[in-house]
Amino acid sequence: MRLRTFILTLPALAATALGISVSQPARADKGEIMRLVADVPLPGPASRFDYQSLDPTDGRLYIAHMNADQLIVFDTKKREVVANLDGFNRVHGVIAVPELGRIFASVTGDHQVAIVDRASLKKLAQIGDIKYPDGLAYAKSANRVFVSDERGNADVVIDAETNTVATSIPLGGGAGNTAYDPVSDRVFVAVHGKNELVVIDPLKTKIKARVEITWLEDPHGVALDPENQLAFVAGAGNNKIVTVDLRTMQFGPSLPVGRDPDVLAFDSGARRLYVAAESGHIYVFHEGNRTLEPDGDFHLPHGHTVAVDPKTHLVYFPLEDVNGKPVLQIMEYVGKPN
Repeated sequence: MRLRTFILTLPALAATALGISVSQPARADKGEIMRLVADVPLPGPASRFDYQSLDPTDGRLYIAHMNADQLIVFDTKKREVVANLDGFNRVHGVIAVPELGRIFASVTGDHQVAIVDRASLKKLAQIGDIKYPDGLAYAKSANRVFVSDERGNADVVIDAETNTVATSIPLGGGAGNTAYDPVSDRVFVAVHGKNELVVIDPLKTKIKARVEITWLEDPHGVALDPENQLAFVAGAGNNKIVTVDLRTMQFGPSLPVGRDPDVLAFDSGARRLYVAAESGHIYVFHEGNRTLEPDGDFHLPHGHTVAVDPKTHLVYFPLEDVNGKPVLQIMEYVGKPN
């Protein structure tokens, strides 16, 4: 696929340079795949971000400001920062669990997972002895949180009722992202080195299957389409993505993405997948015929993390350094370039 560079229109560039929010969408030039909706200044230093989690019940977006040791709480409806929480040492993963009234965050620098009260935003506990906690998934059927222990070669299981570590599931390789499918009631983990997608029973905390994905190297990013029983898995080692049919465990052809793909976000309302990479290249796909079809790509400096609201279809990119300050760029899809 030919790379297409995302170009902001002049009003957006001016607003970004001045560090102010863009209240009206910038006009999209012919050939652009995305349009800038708003630039919102974020608190803290100009340093690396990691995962995000959107709470669909209240529209709050939780952003891991990894190298600032902070967890940002952003109101997507008002487009303003609600809180900037300190004390999250090298925070990587974050997941909002509204049914529990809790937020879970991987405090990787402390080798633990923090539990935050959703109402008060106070830290309730910090638990575990996890070598390198990263991605998180909540399995409602078991009331457990599954944590990717990337360097511990395992998925660590937290009992969300007692706030204790229940067990650790050896994977035989480095744990990439972890995702839960409520339809099949299964947890899926990408495993580095072995180039596998591992399937876990959340109630029995046992591995049910291992799917070898021969077209990927060091699979890391995972996103699911539960309704259509599809998984999207990106290989950080060879910059490819594949679609896995969760009914048959067969996978389709690989497609190119940016160098070192990291965070994936699936818009279930629009059937659109965003793949953000460490290189800053964002690839956009739409789902069709149970596979992915490319729409185009663009570049954002340090744009390796992405979140999407499946109701509004707005896409969120926290960027660590825009004129020396962190900025949340809110965008919308405008169509496949000509």
